[in-house]
Amino acid sequence: MPDDDPRRRVPRTDVLLADPRLVEAVRRLGPGPVKEAVTAAQQRARAGALPPEDVADAAFAALPTRPASMRPVLNATGVVLHTNLGRAPLSPAAVEAVTAAAGYVDVEYDVATGRRARRGRGALAALRAAVPAAGDVLVVNNGAAALVLATTALAAGREVVVSRGEMVEIGDGFRLPDLIASTGARLREVGTTNRTSLADYAAALGPDTGCVLKVHPSNFRVEGFTSAVGVRELSMLGVPVVVDVGSGLLHPEPLLPDEPDATTALTDGASVVTGSGDKLLGGPQAGLLLGTAEVVERLRRHPLARALRVDKLTLAAMEATLRGPATPAHLALHADGGTLRRRTESLARRLAPAHPEVEVVPCAGAVGGGGAPGLVLPGWAVALPEELAPALRTGDPVVVARVERGRTLLDLRCVPDADDERLVAAVVAALARTGAEG
Repeated sequence: MPDDDPRRRVPRTDVLLADPRLVEAVRRLGPGPVKEAVTAAQQRARAGALPPEDVADAAFAALPTRPASMRPVLNATGVVLHTNLGRAPLSPAAVEAVTAAAGYVDVEYDVATGRRARRGRGALAALRAAVPAAGDVLVVNNGAAALVLATTALAAGREVVVSRGEMVEIGDGFRLPDLIASTGARLREVGTTNRTSLADYAAALGPDTGCVLKVHPSNFRVEGFTSAVGVRELSMLGVPVVVDVGSGLLHPEPLLPDEPDATTALTDGASVVTGSGDKLLGGPQAGLLLGTAEVVERLRRHPLARALRVDKLTLAAMEATLRGPATPAHLALHADGGTLRRRTESLARRLAPAHPEVEVVPCAGAVGGGGAPGLVLPGWAVALPEELAPALRTGDPVVVARVERGRTLLDLRCVPDADDERLVAAVVAALARTGAEG
């Protein structure tokens, strides 16, 4: 290599890693990503694509801005429990609790006695206090796990009696029959798709019956000539009744009159109720089990419960959610229409200099997360050109909007007031990138 070859001026790795910016990046991101960025920049310089004196700058510019690859998103879809966006956002109290629980904590330790204690007792106590109708409670890692644990403990090797009208398929192709079959139980289907009677259930019961399962068909509706059997009637059959309410609603909600809740199901005689923690409860992903003390203890003692248990971060977030103020999901569901319209009109006025054709239009929000199908949450949205949506999704911050009838709609229902400024900046930047300014 000639002495004047510019490749001789490419800085050594140890010299580059001594750059204060890269030293800080190692502390924040770890050595792996930083060394990869340095090596890539050196190779570009040796190939003549980068001046040697710019290697440190290029390495620093190529580093990720955050330790994990998941990116925060402004949810402008109007869908409150958007499964692809992580369902319910955690409350500030829950976020604080997760941060505090990230180190060593007394998750399974009694500081008074120095002995082992029941895992997550604070979260369990908060859940029991929230639903006094439950004799005891248990938390596992998601709603499907809660249902699997209940049916395994009560009916493995036996029959689970369920209405044909409740043989649901949830997201990503997961079907109730397959889920139950994985537990070692056998499904005993009764009734028809649209009508099932108490006599249908009674006729199916026998020595092999492990439990009756009632599932809320949360992501579809059957209307017309229909009939179903309530929990109160099923509880009189003399076998355990497992009720999957799906959404994790703990008490009746006037806004959602057709959504079942745990308190009502338990009061009506359910042996155990299962649901999700990251839907209408507004907490972390978790599976809730609430039931009689005898049945919940049976579930807790089952070997499968260990495999499905939640970590300390989930327990901390769950307790803070249950004990804390209204969650972001609750606030979004109950957002005032007048306030939404004023915020939307303000957003439109601020965007008008960049895009004079911006307009405010009525917009129908949704609960999402497979809950309350068909329920419309009336609101308002800023309408912009359809081609803006990809630019918003790939900007910083990421903005996910609704694309409908050739327009990009920005619904502020799930966007916190404090993020309005960031949303304006993101839209203006996206308009500039797409050349859609007025």
